[in-house]
Amino acid sequence: MSVDAAAKSIPDPALPEFKTTLGHPRPLWMLFMTEFWERFAFYGIRWALVLYIVAQFFDGDSAGQAAASRTYGAYLALVYAAAIFGGYVADRVLGYQRSILTGAVIMAAGLFMVAMPNKEVFEFGLATIIIGNGLFKPNISTMVGKLYGLKDERRDSGFTIFYMGINVGAMIAPVLTQYLAEKVFGTEAMPSYKMVFIASGIGMLLSLAWFYIGRAGLKGIGAPPAGAEGMGRVVMVFVGSLVAVPVAYFLLSTGATALAWILGALFVALGVLLLVEGIREGKVQRDRVIAMLIIFAFNVMFWMFFEQAGSSFTFLADNIVNRNLGGWTFPTAWFQSVNSVAIITLAPIIAWIWIKLGRANPSIPRKFGLGLLFNGAAFALLMLALSSMVVDGKIPFWTLFMVYVIQSVGELCLSPIGLSMVTKLAPVRLVGFGMGGWFLSTGIGNNLSGIFAGAVSGEGGMTVESALKGYTFGFWALIGSGVVLFLIAPLINKLMHGVK
Repeated sequence: MSVDAAAKSIPDPALPEFKTTLGHPRPLWMLFMTEFWERFAFYGIRWALVLYIVAQFFDGDSAGQAAASRTYGAYLALVYAAAIFGGYVADRVLGYQRSILTGAVIMAAGLFMVAMPNKEVFEFGLATIIIGNGLFKPNISTMVGKLYGLKDERRDSGFTIFYMGINVGAMIAPVLTQYLAEKVFGTEAMPSYKMVFIASGIGMLLSLAWFYIGRAGLKGIGAPPAGAEGMGRVVMVFVGSLVAVPVAYFLLSTGATALAWILGALFVALGVLLLVEGIREGKVQRDRVIAMLIIFAFNVMFWMFFEQAGSSFTFLADNIVNRNLGGWTFPTAWFQSVNSVAIITLAPIIAWIWIKLGRANPSIPRKFGLGLLFNGAAFALLMLALSSMVVDGKIPFWTLFMVYVIQSVGELCLSPIGLSMVTKLAPVRLVGFGMGGWFLSTGIGNNLSGIFAGAVSGEGGMTVESALKGYTFGFWALIGSGVVLFLIAPLINKLMHGVK
C-alpha cells in the first residue's frame, strides 16, 4: 500500500452523536453565537481606535495619523501572535473549553480598561485584550473543526457558516457603537469614544455567558485533558496571563519595526516546531506541514493590505472620501460594516459556487491566489479614483464602498478556507498550535499593515498624493503575489497528499 493510500485509510477519530440543525451539528450554532458576541466586542472598537488615539493623545493633529496606524497595526499583530500561546495552552494545559472561558474574562477586562482616558491605562488595556483574545480566538475556531470528521464533506461549509457569525457581529458593532458615541452620549464633532469601549466590553461578557451556558452541548469536546480536571491549572494560566500583560505592553511600546523582527523570529520558531512534529509523524505529514507554511507566507501578504480597513482607509474615509449623500453624511464608522454586509451576502453564494464547481473546484492554493488577486483589484479601483476622480480634494463615495466589497470577495476565497485548511494539514497533536501559526501569519501581516499605513499617511497626515503612491505599491505587490501563487499551486497540491 502506498503512503498516500495508507493516509487515506486512517479512520476519523470517534465523535459524539450530535443532533443536527440545518444539516450541521447543533453545537456549531452555539459556537456561532459565542463568536458573534466576541466579534461584536472586537470590531466594536475597531473603527474608533485610530481616531481616538489622534483625538485623545495628539489633540486632533493629523500628524498623529502615522503613529496611530502603527499602534493599531502592532495591536492587531499581537492579538493574532498571542494565538500561538493560546493554542498551546489549549492543546497541552487547559483544554479548549477552559481556554475560551479564561480568555473571555481577560478580554472583557481589557475592553473596560481602554475606556479610561489615560495613555498608559489605554495601552495596558490593549495589552490585556491581546492576551485574552490569544486564549479565545484560535481555540473557538479549532472547536468548530472538532465537530466534524476529517473526511466530512460538511466541514468547509461549517467553517463558512461560522465565518458568517463572525461577520454578523462585525456588521452590527460599528453601527451600534457609532450611534452610542455620536448620537446618544456625544456628537459627530466630539464622539464619546468611552461608550464605544464600554459597549464592546458588555458584548464580551455576553459571549462569555453564552459559551458558559452552552458548552454542555459539546459532549466533552474540548474538555480538560485527563488528570487536569481540577482548577489548579486554571489559576496557573490566569496568573501567567497577568504576567504576560506587561510583556504585551512592552512589545506594543517597542515600535512596529522592532515588532516585525520579533514576530518574524516567532514565525520561524513555530515553523520549525511544526516541521519537527511533521517529520516525527512521517513523510505525508511532513509535506503537509511544508505546504501549510508556504500558504502562511502568502497569508501575510494578503492581510498586510487588507487590514488597511482599520487604519489608512479610516483616515481616507474621514478626509478624502465625499461622504455627502444627498444632504446626509455617511458615518466613517459604517464603512467598517460594509465588509461584513458583503460577507454575509456573498458567503452563501461563494459556498454554493465551490460545491457547484464539483471536480473543477479550485484547489486551496488557487483559492488563496484568487484572494490575493481580488484584493489587488480593490487597490486598482483606489488607484483609478485617486488619479482621475478627485473633485475638490475628495473621491466619490462609491469607490471606497466598492473597495470593501471587492476585498470581501477576496477574503471569502481565502480566510474561511484557511481555517479549515489548518485543521486538515496540521499535525494531529498540534492542531491548536497550527491554528496559532495561522493567526501569527495574519498578525505579521497586520503589523506590516500598520507600517504601510503610516507610510501612506506620511509625517503630516494623508493627502491624495500620498494615498495614490501607497496604494499603487499595494496593487503591484498583491497582483504579483497572486500570480506567483497560481504558478506554484501544483507543487503545493502535491505536498498536500490528497487534502482538498
